[in-house]
Amino acid sequence: MRHRSKTVKLQRDKAHREALLRNLAASLIEHGQIRTTLAKAKALRPYAEKLVTLGKKNTLHSRRRALTLLGSNQLAQRSSKKLFEEIAPASADRQGGYTRIIKLGQRRSDSAPMAMIQWVDVAVSADAEAEEA
Repeated sequence: MRHRSKTVKLQRDKAHREALLRNLAASLIEHGQIRTTLAKAKALRPYAEKLVTLGKKNTLHSRRRALTLLGSNQLAQRSSKKLFEEIAPASADRQGGYTRIIKLGQRRSDSAPMAMIQWVDVAVSADAEAEEA
């Protein structure tokens, strides 16, 4: 039985899965939307929404917690800054549901179901949309 077993393992061990989610979250914050497999997008959604909740609190502890969740490289530093300055204030009046998953169909090479995950309240620039396509 799988009662209350919430973690999606994505056929990876714990360290690899945490690194994957950390990198996907940093890319989502950096670009506003990313294109990935449907399973990874569904696993990323709660991780990213917890980051926005931390960003809405905007305390020193929440900033340090977000850096812990995002990692310590330069992309994580930029992403954390953007999270607290742009994404969290745009979602200030929303009580959850900060991300949207759009199904894109099958990937051509291996027929994996693809999806686009993006922020609901943050406007994505037109050049970023053209870059994703």
